[in-house]
Amino acid sequence: MATMRRIRLLLVDDHRVIRAGLANLLSTEPDFLVVAQADEGTAAIGLWRTHKPDVCLLDLTMQGLDGIETLRGLREIDPKARVLMFTSSDCADDMTRAIAAGANGYVTKNVSHGELFEAIRRVYAGGTPVSRDKIVDARPAVQDTSTGLTPREVEVLGLLREGFTNTDIARLLGITTHTVKNHVAGIITKLDVSDRTQAVARAFDLGILATKSSPPSSAGGGRIVR
Repeated sequence: MATMRRIRLLLVDDHRVIRAGLANLLSTEPDFLVVAQADEGTAAIGLWRTHKPDVCLLDLTMQGLDGIETLRGLREIDPKARVLMFTSSDCADDMTRAIAAGANGYVTKNVSHGELFEAIRRVYAGGTPVSRDKIVDARPAVQDTSTGLTPREVEVLGLLREGFTNTDIARLLGITTHTVKNHVAGIITKLDVSDRTQAVARAFDLGILATKSSPPSSAGGGRIVR
C-alpha cells in the first residue's frame, strides 16, 4: 500500500498555549504533519530554510517581526512558499495587507476545525481560502433583480469595495483574471457607470453593498470562500 503524502506544516504563533493546542488538533488528521513551530518571525524564517515545509500557518500579530514582515521574509527566501494567515484579526485592512504581501489565504481563529483543515488543504493544493464574512460586506449572494447583477458580480463588487486588484480577486475566488475582467465589465455596464470606483459608489447608492456599521457576528464561525 502506498504511503499517504502528508502535508508538512510550520506553525508560527507567539502564544505558546494556542500553538500547542493547534499542533495537537492538527495531529488528529492523518495527512498533516507538524514539522516545526516558532514563536516569532525571525525563527520562523530560519525554520523554513531548515525544514522546507509545505504550508506555514502564520499569526498576524506577534512580538518582533509581525506576520506581514515575516511573510515578506519567507517570500524573499522562497517565492513559492505557501502561507496561510491564521489570526484573530477580522479587520478587512489586515486581510488586504496580507494578501497584497503574498499570503495564499487568510482565515480567522473562530473558524471550525473542519474549515481550518479544508483551508490548509486548499492552500497546499494552490487555492486561496479566505474567511468570507470577514472581508466582504456585500449582501447575501443572490441576484440583484433591479440591476441584473449576478451573485458572482455582487461578490466581485464586495471585493472591489475593499480595493483588490483583478489579480487579487482571481486568487481569492479561484477564477482566472480574464473572468474577473469580464465580471467587472458586466458590473460597469449594468450599473451604467464608467469605471470600478463609480461602480462601488453606485452599489452603495442602490443598497447592493452595505456600510460597515458594525463587525459581523462570529456566533456561527467564519466561512471559507469556495
